[in-house]
Amino acid sequence: MNGELLIQHVRLVDSRGEHGTADVLIGQGRILSLEGGDARRHIDASGLILSPGFCDPHAHLREPGQEVKEDLTSGLTAAARGGYSDVVSMPNTLPPVDRAEGVAALKEKAARIGQARLHPAAALTQGQEGKRLTEARLLAEAGAVLLTDDGRTNEDAGVLALGMQYAASWGLTVSVHAEDAGLRRGGVMNEGGVSFRLGLPGNSVYAESARIARDLEIVRYVLAQLGGRGPQAKALLHVQHLSSARGLELIRQAKAEGLPVTCEVGPHHLTLSEERLESLDPLYKVAPPLRTPADAEALIQGLLDGSIDCIGTDHAPHTQDEKELDLLRAPFGIPNLEVGWPLLYTELVLKRDFPLPVLLERFTDGPRRVLGFEAIWLEAGAEASLVLWNPDQERPVEPQRFASKAKFSPWAGWKLRGWPVLTLVEGRAVFEGLEQPA
Repeated sequence: MNGELLIQHVRLVDSRGEHGTADVLIGQGRILSLEGGDARRHIDASGLILSPGFCDPHAHLREPGQEVKEDLTSGLTAAARGGYSDVVSMPNTLPPVDRAEGVAALKEKAARIGQARLHPAAALTQGQEGKRLTEARLLAEAGAVLLTDDGRTNEDAGVLALGMQYAASWGLTVSVHAEDAGLRRGGVMNEGGVSFRLGLPGNSVYAESARIARDLEIVRYVLAQLGGRGPQAKALLHVQHLSSARGLELIRQAKAEGLPVTCEVGPHHLTLSEERLESLDPLYKVAPPLRTPADAEALIQGLLDGSIDCIGTDHAPHTQDEKELDLLRAPFGIPNLEVGWPLLYTELVLKRDFPLPVLLERFTDGPRRVLGFEAIWLEAGAEASLVLWNPDQERPVEPQRFASKAKFSPWAGWKLRGWPVLTLVEGRAVFEGLEQPA
């Protein structure tokens, strides 16, 4: 059997578990064999692990209109370096992505760039103003995979309910930034002992949980309107960047009830907590804010037991000048497409014995299931969108080496293992770092 690439002596691990060592033959965009064969190129992958390519359901790539922060080329290149074969871009751009033409233009440009595959999310409401719904059918036909006003909370419950109904009729899920604007007020960090001590405006955990509770009631209402039927194989509601134990408790209860709801968590909410803001460094300013260590621990447990469906990076690049403003004026958000996998492999798998197949599921099958995509497993005939990574090579996070335009990180200097060395999209190499020094 002839192929284009043979990855030899590689350890296979996917969401189903570890599958030993194999010689993986790749050609025509698929895995042709796990037993070797002839190929134009051979890679000796002894000591390395091959897994399905990661899928990010939540990234801000800033194009159109904010290319000084990030553009499709830099963002999708960063994603490929992070092991991602697939990325969902948020629509809170300038102007917002709220028309079919905008979705199609992004997909066409991303295809020309040829890095990680782009799957645009589109706005739920026109201009993301929370008033008039966008055209769900046209957006779906153009390739939108989610509807969301991310970056803005949906304050009008009636608009959100109607939006869920329309989205469901075209097989789309509505994704929400779950914070009550009135309770959040002008908070720049978690409301609690640290914010009180620093004299900074706080964002209460109840801003998140109150909005999740309301949105779950809307799901119940919409289900009643639809006769109990949501979109096939998808949820009616996807909750972005869960940050609190209380929010997780509500999601867990809703799932036990059988509500069609999914959620994600970001690497920062799993590995950082509010104490970092003692430094007054805006690097740690995110929305929703870093919570307490107890919240982070609860989220790790939710990730472990499946209450949390997937990892969404919430990659949010800004200029260096913006992030060097004071804590009150600096924008929310951090870039993390390039560090998400090694960070969580190191902090969870290596340090806490978190099961590797479970973490891989939350990076691969979990987000694909949320989006309605097919899972990718390591077997003959499967799509060759894969990541080869080094479980032993340790190196520090060096933001100046990021492909992203945002050259800063709250994890700068952290020594991590698990760095991707090769990312394939349908058999085509979109990132190669095999020659990086140990």
